Amino acid sequence: MRDRFPLRFSAAERQALYEVIFARRDVRCEFLPDPVAPEQLWRVLDAAHHAGSVGFSQPWSFLVISDRERRARVRDVFLRETERAAERFPEEKAALYRRIKLEGILEAPINLCVTCDRERHGPEVIGRNTMRQTDIYSTCCAIQNLWLAARAEGLGVGWVSIIDPEEVKRIAGIPANQELVAYLCLGHVREFAEKPDLEKVGWLQRLPLSQVTFWEHWGERRSEPSGKFDHDAESTDGSVSSDVIEGRSAVESKAHNGQPGKGKAG
Repeated sequence: MRDRFPLRFSAAERQALYEVIFARRDVRCEFLPDPVAPEQLWRVLDAAHHAGSVGFSQPWSFLVISDRERRARVRDVFLRETERAAERFPEEKAALYRRIKLEGILEAPINLCVTCDRERHGPEVIGRNTMRQTDIYSTCCAIQNLWLAARAEGLGVGWVSIIDPEEVKRIAGIPANQELVAYLCLGHVREFAEKPDLEKVGWLQRLPLSQVTFWEHWGERRSEPSGKFDHDAESTDGSVSSDVIEGRSAVESKAHNGQPGKGKAG
């Protein structure tokens, strides 16, 4: 019987992980009203709960919101704050901003508040004495786990950050000592886009990895090796298929044609 946590995963398993990472999208306008099966939601939350955390502090909590009236109140906060945000951009950029759909609060059947308890386990936690924000960073790790697990389950996730966190906390009944890190929309989707929405509309483009990676000294760059994903998935050296490369993988070209999962995922 195979070890549950092997020292090395198969090439096919590693390729699947890269495909999930490159096919992840911030979903806003493709949500379906179909309910998410409870066991599927618990799997996604369990993946989030197994994220790394500073000092093993696990500072996160998850609040699941399905009540439409409460979600509508949160959306009202979003609408107010998004108009305020638009006023901060130059006129041409503001016009584009107002045309972009930036949330799926009512379309998604599930909304999630992800919070950070900055006092969990007391005032001192291993690893936080000089970098106090690492509890927030840990919570972000949980969010990323959730996002990738959801994508593997065929579920879309959208992060709504254009809100007043304190007002949303009051609407959701979150205690004052909990910091709201993320408000997420989650559900089945019609399709997953080939490219991120903001890239498609020309808001920003993905930066080359070589532009944001330095070696030994800040500013010292190297070119990416062209063959980093060039081997077949079953190669003996453990390399990953060339289909998986920098977000331009085969899965991205067909992800938008995939059918959303229903009920319990296999």
